[in-house]
Amino acid sequence: MPQDNDNNSKTKLFFERAAEVGASGNFDYAIDMYIEGLRCTPDALQEGHLRLRELALIRQVRGGKKPSLRERMKHMRAKEPLEQMLNAEYLLAKDPDHLPYAETMLKSAVAMGYHKTAKWIADLLFAANNASESPSFHMYILLKDSYAAISHWDMAVMACQYAARLRPEDAEIADEVQRLSAELTVSRGKYDQEGDFRKSIKDREVQDKLHSQQAVVKTEDYRVSALEAVRKAYEQEPELSTNIFALASALADYGTDQADEEAVRLLEDAYRKRQDFSFKQHAGLVRIGQFKRKLREVQAFLDAYPEDRMAKSRLAGVMSQLNRAELEHYGLCVKNYPTDLKVKFEYAIRLVRNKRYDEAIPLLQEAQKDPRHRIAAMGKIGLCFFMKGWFADAIDIFTQAIESHERKDDDIGKELRYNLGRCYEEQGDRAKALEVYRRIAQLDFGYRDVSQRVDKLRNDGKESSSQ
Repeated sequence: MPQDNDNNSKTKLFFERAAEVGASGNFDYAIDMYIEGLRCTPDALQEGHLRLRELALIRQVRGGKKPSLRERMKHMRAKEPLEQMLNAEYLLAKDPDHLPYAETMLKSAVAMGYHKTAKWIADLLFAANNASESPSFHMYILLKDSYAAISHWDMAVMACQYAARLRPEDAEIADEVQRLSAELTVSRGKYDQEGDFRKSIKDREVQDKLHSQQAVVKTEDYRVSALEAVRKAYEQEPELSTNIFALASALADYGTDQADEEAVRLLEDAYRKRQDFSFKQHAGLVRIGQFKRKLREVQAFLDAYPEDRMAKSRLAGVMSQLNRAELEHYGLCVKNYPTDLKVKFEYAIRLVRNKRYDEAIPLLQEAQKDPRHRIAAMGKIGLCFFMKGWFADAIDIFTQAIESHERKDDDIGKELRYNLGRCYEEQGDRAKALEVYRRIAQLDFGYRDVSQRVDKLRNDGKESSSQ
């Protein structure tokens, strides 16, 4: 006991010092102090891990540097789980967007039994993977296993369901959803009598054998069973947020207008009762997903029957509905999450598509502060200036973006150069436009209409010199 008190006293001193120096702007020293405090009390979530994460995000916004190669090498050599977790957390504090560091933290926290910390990191990774344009199947499996290891069965079920969406024909994943759902039911104490409990285990073993004999699980069967499982969980505890989100997601996965409408009603009702915007936000995503599904369906029909006038009209109508839904959704997100740079970027993209350049530019300028969107935001600002006829300003922005962008031959690099060439061309500086287009053609001759623009500018130059 005296040792525990001593650790608590040390932890408090380290955390207090971290808060003090962090407030003065000495972020790196504050990171060191938080790590030392967590070394004494590794599962200190509120006072340690969360405060360090908040400090790391502030440091990032203010231009804090990422860890050097030497720092990365130094903090990747630990063998003990505690040191692995703290080293990874140190690196994550200096590079908050590099999720592999968080993965290492999660594995170490689970191995050491630090349940509060493990749950927090898992939730962070879950949100990041869901928000990704290309979610990782293996990340969902890691999250499923991690949640199960710390007995958060509801989240383990949800992570497994997300994994199953990525591989709907995978029989093992479908079986795992059902197994975890059974674990969730048991953990909620639904079998409080010993005889009923033993019977449920026996029944489950019989079901497992039956499932193991099935070579293929049909997608439709999986969706029905998944929806039934989460609906039962919701009916048992309808006030639990995870049950509301799980049921809404399962309904959205079902892929019908009726299921989508039920999901939206469920989430909108929860929003009205609780005034928690996360429900409204999820409802907006379901609605957007519904229109995107309809868009794919109409486009598939048009691919088969390209001259069908009604299908063309339907396609235009659905595209208009999707456009309005996205504008409304991301506009509300910006209003409710005014410091979230990602939603500002997403809203700005939709404003640009709708030629609302004056509204988009300030949002894009703020979105530049997020390293993940810096170059893309600069590119869109340049495009806005170009569309407004501010060619000199657009040239400045595109030039800055090109200089800041590390890869010159990827799609972003080529698009920045192409737009820069367009600016020079519109401004009447044909020599500079030709030089830019030539550079693109040397990298990718088939990029857009670059080859035609090079030919035209060269021919125009020949005609001018011959006159």
